[in-house]
Amino acid sequence: MPTLAATATPTASLSGLLILALLFATLCYGVGCWIWPFGACRRCKGTGKRRSPFGRAFGLCRRCGGDGRRLRVGRRILNSLRETHDKGTH
Repeated sequence: MPTLAATATPTASLSGLLILALLFATLCYGVGCWIWPFGACRRCKGTGKRRSPFGRAFGLCRRCGGDGRRLRVGRRILNSLRETHDKGTH
């Protein structure tokens, strides 16, 4: 007669480990957005310039305004959460 043990299944521990890894990655990304809020503009690749249609002249990138940087998505979320918190406390 086989004995039955009341133990957790290995799939439950695997899903718990996956959730823990996801939380750790989210925390690391949040800290990265807090320390380095800007990333390179995708359109101009961080140069701040855009070429004219004929390729000889340069102009300022319209997306970043010639700065070459953009605010990261995670930093936008942090800023909106901070604004929501500040509006709620006043």
